Amino acid sequence: MSPPADWPPRRKSFSRICFLGDAFTVGAGDEAAQGFVGRLAAGEWARGHDVTAYNLGIRGDGTRGLRARWREECERRLPPAANGRLVFAFGGNDAKEAVGRGIDTPLEESAANARAILAEAKAWKPVLWIGLIPMAETKPYPRLLAGPDFRFDNRRQAQYNARYAAIARELDLPFLDLHTPLMNDPDWERLTQAGDGSNPAAEGYAKIAATIAAWPAWRAWFDQPG
Repeated sequence: MSPPADWPPRRKSFSRICFLGDAFTVGAGDEAAQGFVGRLAAGEWARGHDVTAYNLGIRGDGTRGLRARWREECERRLPPAANGRLVFAFGGNDAKEAVGRGIDTPLEESAANARAILAEAKAWKPVLWIGLIPMAETKPYPRLLAGPDFRFDNRRQAQYNARYAAIARELDLPFLDLHTPLMNDPDWERLTQAGDGSNPAAEGYAKIAATIAAWPAWRAWFDQPG
């Protein structure tokens, strides 16, 4: 039996996108196991775009780990001939407090790591940078591995988010501030409480994905593919 004349279906664009970050990138806490990455990719497929999404998030990872690993992991997935893109979303683990040990990664060190990562990334591929996502402060963080207890402070995370935004302006990189609008969203606390203690459940990730999908910098990747 011959395939239909329009097979394979024509796509508006083809891209490979590496998403780099932490538990939010992985989609931790999402009972649908899609996170915002899977939802973004599915949304673009529905719009007619061929998207290969590589989820390179690691739970608990911060800028120290990301700085050491991102380039090697992405080079394996984005050959020179591919329409390769990079999306970074990190910072929550840098700003968290390990009880009895202090802040995971002090602000100045975190900013230096972020600047080094994003400057190198921009010189290599098209880049988008997503700011911190507020975490639940009242529900205990899930203890998944042996180690200290963690505490999150959204006021401290706002400081990291503001510094990242300033670096993005210096580097002339698109930066999506999710922290500020979500902190002012009366529904966000409910969505984080519905998740695993720091990450939202499916409804929260759907909200994040919809916000990113409507971001002009994201839309430009597909409506005006490079």
